[in-house]
Amino acid sequence: MKGRSRAANYPTKARCYSTPRRIWSSSLPLGWMISKKIGAMTFCVKIGSGTPSPGTTLGPRCSSTQHGPWPPLPPRDENAPKPGTAPGSMYNPRPVNEALGKDPLRWRSVTTLRGVPLGAFLTTVAEFEIEYHQFLDAEGKLREPAPALAHDSAELIKMYRLMTLVRAFDIKAVNLQRVGKLGTYAACLGHEATHVAVGAAMRPEDVLAPVYREIGTQIWRGVKLSEILTYWGGDERGCDFSVPRQDFPWCIPIASQMLHGAGVAMAFKIKNEPRCSVTYIGDGGTSEGAFYEGINLAGARQLPAVFVVVNNGWAISVPIESQTATRTLAQKAIAAGIPGIQVDGNDVIAVRHVVGQALEKARSGGGPTVIEALTYRLSDHTTADDASRYRPRAQLDEAWAKEPLLRIRAYLTRKGFWDESQEKALQSDCARQIEAAVDQYLSAAKPTTDAMFDSLFAEPTPSLLEQREIARRYANGHGH
Repeated sequence: MKGRSRAANYPTKARCYSTPRRIWSSSLPLGWMISKKIGAMTFCVKIGSGTPSPGTTLGPRCSSTQHGPWPPLPPRDENAPKPGTAPGSMYNPRPVNEALGKDPLRWRSVTTLRGVPLGAFLTTVAEFEIEYHQFLDAEGKLREPAPALAHDSAELIKMYRLMTLVRAFDIKAVNLQRVGKLGTYAACLGHEATHVAVGAAMRPEDVLAPVYREIGTQIWRGVKLSEILTYWGGDERGCDFSVPRQDFPWCIPIASQMLHGAGVAMAFKIKNEPRCSVTYIGDGGTSEGAFYEGINLAGARQLPAVFVVVNNGWAISVPIESQTATRTLAQKAIAAGIPGIQVDGNDVIAVRHVVGQALEKARSGGGPTVIEALTYRLSDHTTADDASRYRPRAQLDEAWAKEPLLRIRAYLTRKGFWDESQEKALQSDCARQIEAAVDQYLSAAKPTTDAMFDSLFAEPTPSLLEQREIARRYANGHGH
């Protein structure tokens, strides 16, 4: 890494070490970095250690053949800040598996410069770690110690029932799209545990900023199945939820909902309301600038916000390993100065527990949290996609063996909370609810073309009035 320190106007050069040690280097007065391997990543801090002599030229290609030997190190200033306390200290996360020698220029600038060795004691100034939470393994076996929720049969059955409804609704919605009765639809197959658990952890007065798959959270919070179908049928009235009134609608632009969630949380803090915002984002969305802007604002202002990163392995056709070199997405939170936690997104107990704790912390003034839920997108990205063209079949088969409904059902059955007769009754009840919602959606009056012009301006402009009249004539079959 190369750059200029804010503490002093001299070039800095750094190299990462996984443990504190005394370093002797031919890089002389260049700044050094200290680092500590923390969980999934290495964190480093620049420390300035001197200034170059007048006339010394430094650059990205500096070497002994270009600039000759380094001048002697100037006498140490006893009044200078101790290492790690200079105003220019900063963090620089770097993946553990990155080879320092991969860039030949950088490697040469560190290893081939000649001069008087520099000694510096390196100390750790900050440590971070990424926790991973799982209580139910892939076979539905409970790992102790587990939260009280793991033994709350009523709450677990309630979540399982909704997970089953979401799975059945998803299948029906895809079928409706295939026969031309629904527009492009984004299925949530495989995400049911994360979505339902997040909804169960929230309070009614909280606000949700979703992406476009999180129907499990929305249904738990009161959104109707018919409203979901209405929206995906191309009618924006589906976003006008009867309950909850203040939740945001589906967000198709990637990551813009991060700013909505942070802004809502700021409003809650300004108004001193004990409410939280919960914002969803996908793995690919964490590469967007809006993601960092949202978590940075939340961290700087200690906002009552929880950001849930649903890492399903694929950003449409782009695998996670092509998105980022970080070993976890949760660690991206550390750049904003807030905690990052990783959880098994197929474990409804773990997600409900972790999100619940994060919300209570935020509600009590403890600040925001980023939670990465590890799951898998078992469906295509949308009904306009064909994942078989880019996704390995073996990977999909492996993911099906770990899917969330099998896991929680196995656990409920093992505990004696669930049996086959209850399962059959649940399937029948889900089918009845879904068919009623489909009938309501298909029988609803279609919106007029005027709806395209509503809510744009308090008073429509002359050009909008003209366009509205043209649209009316086309709708009536008269054209111009």
